[in-house]
Order: sequence, then structure tokens, then C-alpha cells
Amino acid sequence: MSPTELAEKLHARDAVLLGGRLLLSLIFVHEGLQLATHFEGAQKAMGALGVGTPLLIATIALQLGAGLSVALGILARLGAVALGLFCLTTAVLFHTNFASQNELLHFEKDLAIAGGMFILALSGSGRLSADRVLFVKAAKIGAPVEQNLSMSGTSLPV
Repeated sequence: MSPTELAEKLHARDAVLLGGRLLLSLIFVHEGLQLATHFEGAQKAMGALGVGTPLLIATIALQLGAGLSVALGILARLGAVALGLFCLTTAVLFHTNFASQNELLHFEKDLAIAGGMFILALSGSGRLSADRVLFVKAAKIGAPVEQNLSMSGTSLPV
């Protein structure tokens, strides 16, 4: 048995996609929870950067909503695109002081995470996802199934 056949038999692709989704989403879920539970401090810190309360609330909602979407595999492609765009935006708006090694590191980290999210958006969340469970059950009871949502192929659910 070749390594490729063994990987297919063990569903290694799906396990790697699950692990990748969990690792990518961890930073967003954690940061969203931190911002939400320390809202007043976050509000002051964001205000110093020129970010108002409505945008802070939207940021928390995006980080928690899209982060959980990616982690659980519920509309993970859409969540991955949203978080990828968020990372590009934060890199360009907040981490451009390249004289500071710390800012450069955050800029590069945001670009790397965005790249991972866009790869996830193209690959889908795999068979170990909530979408897979929900849509397989829906198909069994006769409901229409959206094939593009976080399963396989390269088309986005847009």
C-alpha cells in the first residue's frame, strides 16, 4: 500500500484539516473572548488607536463568530474568507511601523494567518466538520443540500 493510499484510508486529509482549522481559529476565539470579557479596557485601548466602540463590537462579533465557524466547520469557507480579510486589514492599518521588530512580526503573522485562511477557504473544512454532519442529515431527510459549503471542491459559497 502506497503512502497516498494509506493516507486516504486513514482520512488523514480530514484530520489535518480539522487540526488546522482548530489551530487557525484559536487565536480569534481567544482574542474575541478577551476583548468581550475585558470590554472597558479594550474600549480604552482601541479608542487610543482611533477605533470606536461600534467597530470594537463588530471586531468581537467577527472574531467569535467567524472563529467558531472555522473551528466547528459551520460555513467555514465564509468564516475563513472573513478572517483572512480581517488579518490583511489589521496588518495594513495597525502594523506598518517596520522600524519596530515587534510591529514587523505582527505584520508578517497577520499575512501568514491570512494565507492559511485563504487556503482553507479553497480546500473546505473536510469531512470532520459540522457542515458535513448537518448537510448529510439534511440530504437523508430530503432537504436540498448546498454542495459548496465547507465540504470539498474549490468553489466558494458565494
